Amino acid sequence: MQNRIIYILVLLISVISYGQVNLTVTPDKTTYNGKDVVNLSIVLEISGSEYNPQTKLRLPDFSKFNLIGTGSVNNAFMDPETNTVVSQSVTRLALEPKQNGKLKIGSFLITINNKIYKTEPFEILVKDVERKTSVAANTSKDVYLNMEIEDREVYQDQPTVAVLKVYSRNMDNFRKIRNIHLPEQENLDVFPISFAKSEIDPSDNGSMASQILAVFMVFPNEAGYVDIPGVSASLNSYAHKDHLVSNKVKINVKKLPEGSPECFKNAVGNFNVSVANISKEKVEVKKPMNVLVKVTGEGNLKSMELPKIAASPDYEVFAPKITSRVMVGTEGMKGEVLANYLVIPKKAGEITIKTEHFAFFDPLNKEYVDLGEQSLAVNAFSHDQILESRTTVEKVNEYTNTFLETVNTPVLKTTSFKVKEKNKFHWNILFTNIAILLALFIAYLGFKTWQRKKRSVKETAIPQSIGSIAETEQEIRENLKTDVNDYFSYLENLKDNSDYEKFFQTFEELDREVRKQYSEDASADFGKALEYQNGPAVTEEYRSLIQRVQIEKYAPVKSLDAIDELLIAIVNLYSRISK
Repeated sequence: MQNRIIYILVLLISVISYGQVNLTVTPDKTTYNGKDVVNLSIVLEISGSEYNPQTKLRLPDFSKFNLIGTGSVNNAFMDPETNTVVSQSVTRLALEPKQNGKLKIGSFLITINNKIYKTEPFEILVKDVERKTSVAANTSKDVYLNMEIEDREVYQDQPTVAVLKVYSRNMDNFRKIRNIHLPEQENLDVFPISFAKSEIDPSDNGSMASQILAVFMVFPNEAGYVDIPGVSASLNSYAHKDHLVSNKVKINVKKLPEGSPECFKNAVGNFNVSVANISKEKVEVKKPMNVLVKVTGEGNLKSMELPKIAASPDYEVFAPKITSRVMVGTEGMKGEVLANYLVIPKKAGEITIKTEHFAFFDPLNKEYVDLGEQSLAVNAFSHDQILESRTTVEKVNEYTNTFLETVNTPVLKTTSFKVKEKNKFHWNILFTNIAILLALFIAYLGFKTWQRKKRSVKETAIPQSIGSIAETEQEIRENLKTDVNDYFSYLENLKDNSDYEKFFQTFEELDREVRKQYSEDASADFGKALEYQNGPAVTEEYRSLIQRVQIEKYAPVKSLDAIDELLIAIVNLYSRISK
């Protein structure tokens, strides 16, 4: 009798405990087409308050699917029959199959009161989508594109990396893919990372092989569910040219958290801001200076709004020239963006140039970072202070230039160099080159004739021979003399082609040639010789031009107008001092 009572109690306990935790998974159907979305419903039902989940719901291996959406809801109610609390959690998953055929979905796991509960694995069937083609023998039936995005939940203006793959039963089709066009849409900014094809990856079951065609980065600029259009490509064969389009991918773009600073615009990532004066000369009132604002870091560098230089009554600021050195990779967009501002001080003394307040959102720490304003302190000098700091020669040169620019005298009338159009043929250069070649040829014939005469005459005085050689060398040097007009035309072509490095190298060659005209030794004191021949005013003009050339040569940003003015000054001066 006692054994029967124990048996009945054990049976009742097992019946009562049975069904306290119930975990089930149900698909919306078992057969899908290639473009259908697989919807799964996972229901966890717990009866009794003594059961506490110790882990979150663990998902099975979804390597053959793209997880495009998730959602969950929790409910709790009182069971009137058993008078116990029943809590129910329903989770919905939306999956996108990566391949066709029978796909296995594994077990969902959860740990409750040190006990693991799991669902039974099951299979679904994904059928191939029938493609309508105008040609019966169309190879695109065996080829399709698939776009994969691993991170489908990002913040606004936060990047996500997309991978384009091609699948085919015939590996020969992989080399026929051409003309890949990345998606374009107003609410997306797309930047390519790589178009290098990967090695062919054979499939597990031997039916379809795959290859990576392109990797690119997507920056969504609006919140909500965003559809990324498919990537298009062409399949070129000997007989046909087919158009392929990949699948669309939906991503969840989260809205940025509330509480952003007032200075926050659209910068998402991690950045630093700096400001610097890159002008080489002293800062003078009412004279422009170059101020560089540099933003470095990682994030949406190419689409973010850069911090501007704040307005102030102490200076005037003009629109900047933007340059960027940015690298796009699988880790993100890194580099720097430079804004070169032209700033004109309005008063003398200490001036503080400030940027606007700048803030960005850090998606890793999920917080806003306010960098505040960046400032640059400069000391501006008045024109009188600049003159006082100059040497006597510099003052004389300044007064002379002012006189020549303002007073038009009949003797010292200034002329301007008119740059010829680029497409006009320079006949003077052609005739000059022909003349130089003829002179070299005549000198060569004369030299060969002199050698033949020397060999034919046995008794020739040594001083006479030396004198003949010296005269011949002098004649050759005179024939090899380069016309400075050739340098002027060549400098003009280099300026039009924006080859500034070669421009300044050619100017140095011109300067050496002109120096040699005054002395055999180009390194001799050219200033004294020039002053003896042309006077102190021209000598001081030459020194100022050399300084100006050095400033323009090492300037970080070359201005076409400044190079034009420099070329005019070079032509005006060297055409006068060249012999």
